[in-house]
Amino acid sequence: MPAISPAGQPGMPSDWFASPPGQALIDSEAALVRQALGQRPGPPWLWLAPVPQRADAGGRGVCLRVRGEGWDGALRCALPLPLANESVGTVVLQHVPASREQAAALLDECARVLVPGGWLWLFALNPLSPYRWRWRGHGLRASEPLTWRRRMRDAGLVPEAVSQGVGPGWKVEVRDAARSGPGLCAAYALRAERRVVPLTPIRRKAGLRLPQRAAAG
Repeated sequence: MPAISPAGQPGMPSDWFASPPGQALIDSEAALVRQALGQRPGPPWLWLAPVPQRADAGGRGVCLRVRGEGWDGALRCALPLPLANESVGTVVLQHVPASREQAAALLDECARVLVPGGWLWLFALNPLSPYRWRWRGHGLRASEPLTWRRRMRDAGLVPEAVSQGVGPGWKVEVRDAARSGPGLCAAYALRAERRVVPLTPIRRKAGLRLPQRAAAG
């Protein structure tokens, strides 16, 4: 059953991230999010987060928080994203809705707005972590990195082979040191690149050579 808010209404999944266990995870991811946003200086970035954030990572960008079926902040929107093709250098998806249909549509949009060579950073809950008992019953979804890699490839992105584990394992505490592989960490970060296959020049086929006729004797 979803958690009940103080007003007596079912709580939203994003409400958990405002609770002490959720905020400990968000704080644990802060350093890695800043690293992601500063990875490609120049083009603006887009950061979709579960709770309001201070977008002080430097450079130009827009930070939006989950609100219902969409996001709000500096602007309010849903899919499709109100951004031009190839206009964003980095996209950070921090604990976005993870149903199959929502994930596919969102990743397609990320691939569309990313510049060639741009990066998508995904932060997702780790279903193998004992921390899952702290978000149980809040309507949150958790998927293994393999699932997200498959979704990224379907969207035309190239994911890295190894994810980074981040966050606490069981205790409600801030652990901001990233580790190789998700392990028992509460969450993991997975990075994917939008690559453009270069055009390969087509070699002209050699014409058919006929054997020379022998001179008459």
